[in-house]
Amino acid sequence: MQTFTGIEYTGVGVSPGRIIGSVRQMPHPVSEPPVGERLAADVTAEDASAALRTASKAVQASLTARSVGAQGAGREVLEATALMASDPMLIKAAVKLITAGSSPERAIWDAAASVAEMLHNLGGYMAERATDVLDVRSRIVAELRGVPAPGIPLSDTPFILVAEDLAPADTATLDPANVIALVTSSGGPQSHTAIIARALGLPAVVAAVGVTAVTDGTLVYVDGAAGTIAVGPGADEVAAAKAWAATAAALTVFDGNGRTSDGHLVPLLSNVGGAADAVKAAAAGAQGVGLLRTEFCFLDRDTEPTIDEQVAAYRGVFDAFPGMKVVLRTLDAGADKPLPFLTDASEPNPALGVRGYRTDFTSPGVLERQLQAVAQAAEGSDADVWVMAPMISTADEAGDFAALCAAAGLKTPGVMVEVPSAALTSEAILKRVDFVSLGTNDLTQYAMAADRQLGPLAALNTPWQPAVLQLVRLTVAGALAEGHGKPVGVCGEAAADPALAVVLVGLGVATLSMTARALSAVGTVLASVTLAEAQKLAAVALAAPNANEARASVRAHLPILEELGL
Repeated sequence: MQTFTGIEYTGVGVSPGRIIGSVRQMPHPVSEPPVGERLAADVTAEDASAALRTASKAVQASLTARSVGAQGAGREVLEATALMASDPMLIKAAVKLITAGSSPERAIWDAAASVAEMLHNLGGYMAERATDVLDVRSRIVAELRGVPAPGIPLSDTPFILVAEDLAPADTATLDPANVIALVTSSGGPQSHTAIIARALGLPAVVAAVGVTAVTDGTLVYVDGAAGTIAVGPGADEVAAAKAWAATAAALTVFDGNGRTSDGHLVPLLSNVGGAADAVKAAAAGAQGVGLLRTEFCFLDRDTEPTIDEQVAAYRGVFDAFPGMKVVLRTLDAGADKPLPFLTDASEPNPALGVRGYRTDFTSPGVLERQLQAVAQAAEGSDADVWVMAPMISTADEAGDFAALCAAAGLKTPGVMVEVPSAALTSEAILKRVDFVSLGTNDLTQYAMAADRQLGPLAALNTPWQPAVLQLVRLTVAGALAEGHGKPVGVCGEAAADPALAVVLVGLGVATLSMTARALSAVGTVLASVTLAEAQKLAAVALAAPNANEARASVRAHLPILEELGL
């Protein structure tokens, strides 16, 4: 083991774990060839066409080889992309452009754009293949240039992946057995990278400025709780990594009983995005579903799914939790989840535009049909189905949604508290609905006016911000003012932070919903404190002048976090 160099990078820890490994840098995205780029004077069209065909075959062979070792959706993605790499229509179109004088890089770039547009216009399954074409385009250009292909690097040994950030497509073939930690120089605590890391149980740090300067093969120590990366780990780091390895296995088992040490019950639920997620969450001991993201039925489609298609999809989740609560969130389209048949891509500010519940203003009928599908699915299931609407801003909107639920035959309507106005008027809102659930990811970005995907704003975009904690407190106060015990839950990523989970319970939150992998850690830490102690720590957090001090002060009172490497 080399001696600690003293070089350390600091970012935002988003998924706990202490691990040592060698770095592999994510290749830079392939840049577009210059518009109008022509064949070099000493290269014939025949030679350029031959080079293009050779590159396409090399890409196909590489993708085919990778698909053999992949599983499930990742294997399907690779197989489909491999087929597209040698698609005769694509190659023929590119060769035609080369014959007209284009460089092979520019030719495949333009040909792929045309093919992708054509496939998209065909709709349905063919439209889904458009993404494969654009992926192949980048890979062929990289092959022609002799640079690394985009995507997760290949390696015979496990490594720590370092990148500027990861796109959703980058994670299709991410194998937790090979990638042992994630570090990015940008992104925030609620970025896609952070969410994926928590779901896979990988130690992760985001917004670690400068970390992309670390060269491939360098040995580093990553602390996903502290948010630090140490180059050339020494004896202390080695000991910490060994201790984490010894305790990590114990943190994968949850007994299915969320509670404080004095017996105060706090059901720990799971966030899921479909039947497969639900089955895994049930196996992990989740006490129900606190957030069923229904976008999985709608995304990557040009048309609205039928009621029958939705019924089948929802029932698969409901059946995984017989007799337990399943909280379904109606379609949260818009902003970072645009849908061609529902949202307007030309909106100047989609995050503040027609998204979530607001799509019913411009496209009435879609929400009603979804609620009909939920009701039909619930009729054939033993699950206790609750339904909530995202992006509710007023009590009137909450009342209108409750009326739609009643018309569909759904008995337990609720709303998401993601907009500060909903937190401030929770008492009035809870006169119209039966429960609220705090979506802390959006609540934080709206309260702090900070895009949750932006690395430079990561310090603002944390639910430890005193303003966000005050909004949680006010939401609970509004529920208590009603005097009838309507519950306030949290389904945002804040619930997966064991220290913050204690604070949320101390503030009066009734249930916590999180990725299934976080259940054991949160359950273990909650069981180490009494309700009174949780309330004292909530007061400590509320009194702190900033997010860093709030987090540090609470963690100082929870030594179990250090013991467990959380």
